[in-house]
Amino acid sequence: MGKDKKEQEPVFLRKKITLLRAFSLLIGSMIGSGIFISPKGVLKNSGSVGLSLVVWFACGVLSMFGALCYAELGTRITKSGGHYIYILETLGRLPSFLFLWAEFFAIRPANSAVVSLAFGSYMLEPFFAPCAPPVPAVKLVSLLGYYMILALNSWSVTWSGQLQTALSVVKLLALALIIVPGMMLLAQGHTENFEGAFDRQSLVLDKLPLAFYAGMFAYSGWFQTSFVREELVRPERNIPLAVIVSVITVIVGYMLTNVSYYTVLETQDVLASPAVAVSFAQQAFKSLTSVIPILVSLSCFGTMNGGIFTFSRTLFVASREGQWPPLFSMIHIRRHTPLPAVMLMFPLVTTMVCIGDIYHLLNFFSFSRWLFIGLATLGLIVHRYRHPELQSPFKVPLFIPISFTIICLFTVAMSFYSDPVNISIGCTIVLSGFPVYYLIIHKQMSDCFRSPLYYLTHKLQLLLEVVQQEIKTY
Repeated sequence: MGKDKKEQEPVFLRKKITLLRAFSLLIGSMIGSGIFISPKGVLKNSGSVGLSLVVWFACGVLSMFGALCYAELGTRITKSGGHYIYILETLGRLPSFLFLWAEFFAIRPANSAVVSLAFGSYMLEPFFAPCAPPVPAVKLVSLLGYYMILALNSWSVTWSGQLQTALSVVKLLALALIIVPGMMLLAQGHTENFEGAFDRQSLVLDKLPLAFYAGMFAYSGWFQTSFVREELVRPERNIPLAVIVSVITVIVGYMLTNVSYYTVLETQDVLASPAVAVSFAQQAFKSLTSVIPILVSLSCFGTMNGGIFTFSRTLFVASREGQWPPLFSMIHIRRHTPLPAVMLMFPLVTTMVCIGDIYHLLNFFSFSRWLFIGLATLGLIVHRYRHPELQSPFKVPLFIPISFTIICLFTVAMSFYSDPVNISIGCTIVLSGFPVYYLIIHKQMSDCFRSPLYYLTHKLQLLLEVVQQEIKTY
């Protein structure tokens, strides 16, 4: 009886994301593997403790600028889809498809693989200490964790939201366990690691874009509410509020965490450590040595959950807009989850986890991500110019989107000099979307391709028990 009643209900994505869940989604997506991986990348590419702290703060301010721009876009454009829908609505169909192409084949799989590998590495750390865990074991555990999150997001929006809230508390606890001992030691006068903090001899200006990539990776996630705009309760109020509170919380937490790291660990210790948080615990609080890795791995677990939850909505919206196969805009008839869109990441992430290295993956996807984020905020300026009559309930000063866009595009351009190989691969993937767009999206698909696609879509629709959304939510 209950099952029949569920099947009679209209099929659409419900508004189940409250202010608390929006805050948890942002906190849970930002505080992930980055703060436990990136300190090494930021220090290595900035050259000194002092400059690395400046980079961390600058990345926080830059993230706040970007988050405020996206908060305004989220109140002006009522569709879900994040970067994709903002570029589509402001700059047109070609740039939005190139983003979708790069996001699916480069940005999202690489990002998910980085977080998954960090999850596997930290989860196994206590069992193999003091040795490093075997690489095959790390990759196996990474994939198992990712598959668990895929299954949860396929099953229930409510459960994945509740998990995100619980794991956000765990993330803040993990940061507190690093901050408190570090601040206690700093108060006792342990400042020797900050002497010569701005040593010019180790300064490497040509590598600074890579330091910013590592820092911005740790903050990435401030845009996640824009992907689920149609599922937010009172989005005009809750998007700006959740964004401002969460980004300020993370900036303060990250600065204190990095100061704690440098209070306990010397520069060479940070650079030599495969897991900075674990090295910190071993020297500052030996009784927490086995606890910190578990908390960090759970933190990464939450970031994976947020990433799958939001990216599936990008594919869902792209399919609805006619730029992705129609199957992926369908929703499960009982679970009311975008099941096909959730499942699509399975093969690519599996491949990248099996062959990838964390730091190469980081530079590989950062180029494409920041290029398109810069284009999205450029789109905000264009949208304001084209629609001066539109009254947005939240509006940022014009210098914020202008400065954010310039910094993003300048950093992207500089990265060609800093890491030409990985950046060229990312650029090639973006450009490879051009022929695909003109052959498949811009031109009408020929009947010899359309008929088999419709047949396959119909069969998969029956197998997965999914249908098109029945109620317009934007």
